[in-house]
Amino acid sequence: MIKPRRNVPTGQELAIMKILWREGKATVRGVYEALRQERPIAYTTVLTMMGILEHKGYVKKTAGAKAYIYSPTRPQEKVVGGLVKDFVGRVFDGSAQPLLVHLIENEDLSAQELQDLRRLLREKRGRE
Repeated sequence: MIKPRRNVPTGQELAIMKILWREGKATVRGVYEALRQERPIAYTTVLTMMGILEHKGYVKKTAGAKAYIYSPTRPQEKVVGGLVKDFVGRVFDGSAQPLLVHLIENEDLSAQELQDLRRLLREKRGRE
């Protein structure tokens, strides 16, 4: 049985989305230049990936004076939420508790981050 492809962005697609969220909109050239500052990448790869993102519904393109201008169609919070939900579902069978335990026990969280987590848990408990 063939599993349907998940409609979550890949690592490369997410790198492009981060640029578009930060900039609001950009051409393929603009995204290419931003990515090239981080690592070597081909212009045609960026062009292909942005086409895939458009096909997946993450970006839309509009005609500009000389080139298409791409802008995100989904807010960053929604996309990140979907990625986290997908990850928790695949790795932890849908339960977020093992993920939180892992982060608390195995990550080098600062005192401020731990304090923020405690505050979030208290707020969540107060709403229920």
